[in-house]
Amino acid sequence: MSDIEYVVLMDDDGRDIGTAPKATVHGTDTALHFAFSCHVYNSRGQILVTRRALSKAAWPGVWTNSFCGHPGPGEAVLDAVHRRAAHEVGLAVRDVTPTIPGFRYRAVDASGIVENEICPVYVAYTDEEPVLNPDEVAEARWVDPADFAASVAAAPWAFSPWLVLQAQQFDLADPVSVRRAS
Repeated sequence: MSDIEYVVLMDDDGRDIGTAPKATVHGTDTALHFAFSCHVYNSRGQILVTRRALSKAAWPGVWTNSFCGHPGPGEAVLDAVHRRAAHEVGLAVRDVTPTIPGFRYRAVDASGIVENEICPVYVAYTDEEPVLNPDEVAEARWVDPADFAASVAAAPWAFSPWLVLQAQQFDLADPVSVRRAS
């Protein structure tokens, strides 16, 4: 079994066109590929926000959603969500639901690394406390979603670009409510 993690490459219409090692697709000329983002809530109504590990190649140390990942070739997205929840933040999540199924973005960080992803956004729930993987996450906090949304709006430069774009499309305080583009 190989230790190389592969991602699914996509064409502009969102069709699978092959695979590539994950290590080769996040650079200055990043191919469009498939990913996902997940926002986790608890029964107290709080949202889990994380700060990316300082060792991350892209957007190190910025605050972002609960976790992200890439489904492997042939892997169901929901299976990938559960796998990455366990890997990054040590959580078992439940009630995983798409909130922005058609989310897509391209962003360039200060070092020139490009993210270019078709990246459906999910919400999930847990009442567990996170156990962080230090290779992925520097720190995490359960916060009030309205306060978090206000922080993202007031200082978007302090957050991942995908989080900022997601917050423009759905209300972090009401994850089942998706804003329609006008």
